[in-house]
Amino acid sequence: MEDDAHMTLPAEESVTIEDIVKARARIQGRVRETPMLPNTLLTERVGASVSLKCENLQRTGSFKLRGALNVIGELEGSAGVIAASAGNHAQAVALAAAEREIPALILMPRDAPIAKQRATLGYGAEVMLVDGPLATCIDEARVMARERGLLFVPPFDLPGIVAGQGTVGLEIVEQAPDVETVIVPAGGGGLLAGIALAVKSRRPQAKVIGVQTKAMPGIVASLTSGAPLKVSAARTMADGVAVAGPSTLTFDLIRRYVDDVVTVSEETIAQAIVFLIERARLVAEGAGAMGVAALMSGAVQSPGRTVAVVSGGNIDVNTLGRLVSRGLLVEGRHRTLTVAAANVAGEMSLISTALASAGANILEVRHELITVDLPVGVARLVFRVEVAGAEAWDALLSALSEGGLQPGTATDFVTPAAAAMPW
Repeated sequence: MEDDAHMTLPAEESVTIEDIVKARARIQGRVRETPMLPNTLLTERVGASVSLKCENLQRTGSFKLRGALNVIGELEGSAGVIAASAGNHAQAVALAAAEREIPALILMPRDAPIAKQRATLGYGAEVMLVDGPLATCIDEARVMARERGLLFVPPFDLPGIVAGQGTVGLEIVEQAPDVETVIVPAGGGGLLAGIALAVKSRRPQAKVIGVQTKAMPGIVASLTSGAPLKVSAARTMADGVAVAGPSTLTFDLIRRYVDDVVTVSEETIAQAIVFLIERARLVAEGAGAMGVAALMSGAVQSPGRTVAVVSGGNIDVNTLGRLVSRGLLVEGRHRTLTVAAANVAGEMSLISTALASAGANILEVRHELITVDLPVGVARLVFRVEVAGAEAWDALLSALSEGGLQPGTATDFVTPAAAAMPW
C-alpha cells in the first residue's frame, strides 16, 4: 500500500484490536469457532501449505453473524432494526434481532437468491424486495430508518460490524500461528478490514490479501484512485460481494493493513465452487469461494503457509446444480457422442458394449429416427456420457473404432450396418 496509508482514523470511526477482542467476548457462545481444514490438493497445486477457514459452516451460513451479533446483541428496548442486504447480512441481522426479540425489517434486491430470501423470512424478519441493486436498498433503508425510528445496521460501514468480523482474524492466528498469507473475499471490505487488523496486530509479518470479482472491483478501483469510489452494478455469481465500493471506514483500514487486493473472473469462481464440493466436501457460494479461486487461478502466487477464508455457503440449490453440471462439461467429464446407426436389431447393443468396455457411463440417449442429413433407415443416436476425463474419452473413441465403428461426417461415428446402406 502507499506510504500515506498509515493514517490515523478519526476516533469516532476507528477500529482497534481492543475493539475486536471485546467483540469476541461479547459474541462468544453465540457464534461457532469455525474449523480450519488443511487441503492437500490445493497444497499440491500451489506448492504451499493451504488451509481453509470455514466460515461457510458458521450459523446462518456465513461470517456475517459475527458483526450483527456484536452490534445488535446488547440492544435493549429498541423499536426495531433495519438492514439492506443481498442475503447473508440479512440472515445475520434477522437472527441477531430474533435472539433479542427485536423486530427486524430487511430490504433485499428483488433478484436476490430465493434461498436467501426464504432463510431471512425463516429467522423471523420482515422482508421488503426493492427494484435495483444493493446500493439502492441501502439508500432506502437509511431513509426508512429515520422515518420509522429504527436502528440501521449497515453491512460493513460501522465500527461494530468491522470489529465483529475481525474475530475471524483472531481465530485464524490462533488456529494457524505460523500463517504467512491470509486470503479474504471482499466486497465492501468489512471482513477484509477486520481480519487484516486482527492478523497484523497478532502477526505483523503475515500478508493479508483481499479478493474481488472482476465484475465489481470497487476496492481495487478505490485503491487505484486513492479514495473510496463506487463502481457500476453488475451481475455476478458472487452476489455476497456485489457491492459498489468500500466506505471511508473500511477503505482506510484496508489501505493501512492489507498488502494487496486481486481480482478473479466469474469462470474461476465457478471452478472454485465445484472444486470445493468435490475435493473439500464443502458447499460455498460464489463470494465464499473467491479465496480458493485466487489460488487456483494464480492471482495469488508463492503465498507460503496460507489460509483462505471460505466466507459463506448460502448458494441457491438450482444455481449449484447448474454450476456442477457446467463444471463437469468444462472438465470434459460429461461428453456428447453421436452415432449413425442402421434401424435394425443389435445396433444399440454394439454401441453400448463399446461404451461399457471403455468405462463410460450413459447418462442420456436421444434417438432421432427421421433426419434430413441421413439416409432413410439410418437413425442418429445422441449419447450423453460420463467419462473420467480426456484420457478416458480417447480410450472410448478407440473402443468404438475397435468395435467396428468408423468416423463419420454427419455424426461422430457410423456403425458397419449403417455404412453398408446407400448414402
